[in-house]
Amino acid sequence: MHLHPILSTLRRHRTASALIVLEIAVTCAIVSNTVFLVQERLSRMNNSSGVVEDELIVVQLTGIGEKPDAAAATEVDLSALRSIPGVRHVATSNMVPFGNSSWNTSISTIPDDPNTVNSAMYFGSQDLLEVMGLQVTAGRDFAPEEYVTLDDVQSKKAQAPAVIITRGLANRLFPDKPPIGQPLYVLGKNPQTVVGVIEHLARPNEGTGRENAAYAIVLPLLAPYTVTGNYVLRADAKQASQVLTSVDTTLNRIDRGRVIMGRKPFAEIRREYFSQDRSLALLLTGVSIALLVVTAMGIVGLASFWVQQRTRQIGIRRALGASRGDILRYFLLENFILATIGIVLGMALSYGINLWLMKAYQVARLPGTVLPIGAALLWLVGQLAVLGPALRATKISPAIATRAT
Repeated sequence: MHLHPILSTLRRHRTASALIVLEIAVTCAIVSNTVFLVQERLSRMNNSSGVVEDELIVVQLTGIGEKPDAAAATEVDLSALRSIPGVRHVATSNMVPFGNSSWNTSISTIPDDPNTVNSAMYFGSQDLLEVMGLQVTAGRDFAPEEYVTLDDVQSKKAQAPAVIITRGLANRLFPDKPPIGQPLYVLGKNPQTVVGVIEHLARPNEGTGRENAAYAIVLPLLAPYTVTGNYVLRADAKQASQVLTSVDTTLNRIDRGRVIMGRKPFAEIRREYFSQDRSLALLLTGVSIALLVVTAMGIVGLASFWVQQRTRQIGIRRALGASRGDILRYFLLENFILATIGIVLGMALSYGINLWLMKAYQVARLPGTVLPIGAALLWLVGQLAVLGPALRATKISPAIATRAT
């Protein structure tokens, strides 16, 4: 099919053609960036916590005042929780991944380092790693004699001797040597020794793909229940609901002078943490769909108007031997040209919007793979939108068309 008749027609309808091109360009730019942002949110929501999510139950509680026998009271609680049918392991923990309450610290491989690395800091009772399902991939777990109380460390009566780090942190701190046995300055002036490496443990308040989201350490610090704390239960996934209903009764039987602030399966903690990301992804998806629908309606309206305006022209072409397929291809090609011009302009505008988002909201750079997705959507929507009017044009009879005024 010759392009000259199509280009001549478009030049005669500059205003209408320019409006469609502009609409497609703006839609392409917005859709490309929203697709990218939705991909980012979905990727963030799928980030691994590193723990056995389907087996964990987190109990958050608080008490009235501090207990002089806090360590003994904690052991009584842990023993009672272990007795619940379906519970395999129990531990205290200062925090959990995606829990929004975060302990962080600056660490370094040398003393008084001005360029420290920020890391999440986990600690709890002796079987914390086993409860969370964290496998030591290099080195070993803490020995019983390495555990010290948090109070003793804070009062400088004791020093934590060892530390376990994540693989991401090991790669950051020790890129050229094995991390096991290396000194690491975490607490106090004396270094801790790296005794083990776990594959991954997410930071509580960073479910993003940022580099330091993979930086976490575990310390052999015992922090018994005093005013507030977390008990983490690892239970058979099939019995999780029964365990949840038994927690309150079990703990209240021991001590009614405290408030159980919540008991949740880890899946609910993850769902609540990423609720805003989920809502934003749905909102952006809705905006993209709405823009595509509006663009499609604009193309349908313009194509229908042009079919009506060209009734005589179409009839003459049919009388001169043009087939229905020729008429259909004419309108499809015409729309394809407009869509292509709009998409090219939209791609340039997409990068402009992305640069502004990077500066204003620290959004990542738009990857090149997103633009073909946006372009394909616009081409598909454009061709589907023009298909109806184009098919109506193919049904115009040459006899009727030649009588049209």
